Amino acid sequence: MTQINQDQTSDLFAVRREKLEELRARGIEPYGGRFLRTHHAREIVDNFSELEGQEVAVAGRITGKRSHGKACFADLLDFSGRIQLYARLNDLGEQDYELFTELDIGDIIGVHGKVFRTRRQEISIAVNSFEILAKSLRPLPEKWHGLKDVDLRYRQRYLDLIVNPGVKDVFLTRIKIIATIRRFLEERGFLEVETPMMHPIPGGAAARPFVTHHNALDMDLYLRIAPELYLKRLLVGGFEKVFELNRSFRNEGISTKHNPEFTMLELYQAYADYRDMMEITEQLISTVVREVLGTTKVVYGDVELDFSPPWQRMTMLEAVAKFTGEDFGHFDPEKARQQAEKLGVEVPADASWGITLNEVFESLVEEHLIQPTFITGHPVDVSPLAKRNKENPLLTDRFELFIMSWEIANAFSELNDPLDQRERFQRQLEKRKQGDEEAHMLDEDFLTALEYGMPPAGGLGIGIDRLVMILTNSPSIRDVILFPTMRPR
Repeated sequence: MTQINQDQTSDLFAVRREKLEELRARGIEPYGGRFLRTHHAREIVDNFSELEGQEVAVAGRITGKRSHGKACFADLLDFSGRIQLYARLNDLGEQDYELFTELDIGDIIGVHGKVFRTRRQEISIAVNSFEILAKSLRPLPEKWHGLKDVDLRYRQRYLDLIVNPGVKDVFLTRIKIIATIRRFLEERGFLEVETPMMHPIPGGAAARPFVTHHNALDMDLYLRIAPELYLKRLLVGGFEKVFELNRSFRNEGISTKHNPEFTMLELYQAYADYRDMMEITEQLISTVVREVLGTTKVVYGDVELDFSPPWQRMTMLEAVAKFTGEDFGHFDPEKARQQAEKLGVEVPADASWGITLNEVFESLVEEHLIQPTFITGHPVDVSPLAKRNKENPLLTDRFELFIMSWEIANAFSELNDPLDQRERFQRQLEKRKQGDEEAHMLDEDFLTALEYGMPPAGGLGIGIDRLVMILTNSPSIRDVILFPTMRPR
């Protein structure tokens, strides 16, 4: 806000505070209690023919008010929508009518009245009685301009939800997406489980964790960066189909696609592999799009995305060759580094073939993957938890799903060889000693679990926030998280 707006707000706050005291002096409690509603606004509008002339009770926030002598119109907003109130001096009496006209924009009231249609054909409620349920001390943002300050919208989401109707629709869509995901998985025999959010060792993904301290145990704990290793422990214990819609945390940068706290779906299925996960991913997301949005074609920005199966599939080698013209299928580290240099991609002088290929892919190929596309055949160097490919041990049985050039899902045939897993953890540990804070730590308990025997399995992770962004045409991840992480003012 400008300084003038701040001053105006302070003046209005003072005026409303005086009104509050006046109400109490008159014996009126400005913060009421229980109010029994019979209907929501939308129900009355949708069922007018049945409710016309009937007495109803509604409650909500005043968002507009227009006085005309002995009559006053007001707009009442509840969760379902808006309905007009019509208050008359003859119906309420002088004292209550005066009180109604003194209501402020933002006040929350409960109303009893009869449903009717005005001469202008607007469905309304003729107020017989009302009570103040919550006096608003701060003015809402100006009606015709809404809440345009993006930073303020995220910081004060409650105001954003009141004055920008489309915002509520985004979050209602998010709720439907998550409910549809749950139903889809439960219908296929997956069990929803809960695993710890505080880990003694960060693992399950290459990321920098948040660190906290438990006083009673006198030990550091890490907010989870992924639930993967605990969900795999459940496979060892005999659970064959599990999923968790989880909050995870990564102590990394903030951008339009990254929030330190985010929502993921992770699921694991025993006796399956990455191909089964690919089928589940395609079926799951296309089902969500169709059931929630009523179509398989979604507009994001100026692009129309088609979620009709089957989706495009390419290996990483094929995608790099297609979009750069360079063939990395020789598996030679030195030659790969030379090719990367030719393409303008910087890699360390000792980068392996797999690291180099992945850098080229991320730098030059991802931006071309607009329609839903599965990329398979990731190098083992960047896939420490995935099973090696039988035909080529330098590659893994893994895929990533890209939409609008963003990674939306990651899945693989899970590594269940405890000796191979220990070796890969050791290599990650070396990276960590060299300063890579995102490298995995050695999880001895997880290795012990693998040594008891984990069935072959497929695992899948889907970024829920990014998926919701695409399905609601939202440009920033903060638009789809009710209370995103913000720097203090």
